[in-house]
Amino acid sequence: MLMTPLARRIFLAAVAAASISRFARAMDALPDARFVGFAETVNDFEIQSGQLALTKSSNEPIRAYATRVIAEHTALAQSLSRNRSEAGVSMAPDEQVRILADEAMGRLRSLQVAEFNAAFADAQLRLQTVVVAQYGAYSQNGKSGPLRRYAQEALPKQEAFLEAAKRMVGSR
Repeated sequence: MLMTPLARRIFLAAVAAASISRFARAMDALPDARFVGFAETVNDFEIQSGQLALTKSSNEPIRAYATRVIAEHTALAQSLSRNRSEAGVSMAPDEQVRILADEAMGRLRSLQVAEFNAAFADAQLRLQTVVVAQYGAYSQNGKSGPLRRYAQEALPKQEAFLEAAKRMVGSR
């Protein structure tokens, strides 16, 4: 079934909305330890999916996004570690974002090159939509000062990745 560009955008907006509804609590800041787990999972997913994109894709916009996401999230992971140590906060896994990341990585690993680019862009859009909502909430309402600073530092980068993901999805 072929979709018109408008139908595709409506469909993708519905998918993004469904992803957000799974994470309705993302509008409230997570507790400190769960935010750390959320952020660690996001950084790990972005680095791993970026590395996978560099091995599977020859599409220049995808490769440029992947290169940037690897560099930025490696730096964000180091910043998170420093801020987490300063805050003295342990890590509690955030199961919902871990499931989303694991499902996306499993799907991306299974795809051939022809299908990979679209799935990579879709996965980035779904995840970044949730990430921007949670980082925005934590940057304003998080309890830990060092972790709130981390979220404030990371939020503009996450917003830029969300915009880039929207462009990748829209350019197909």
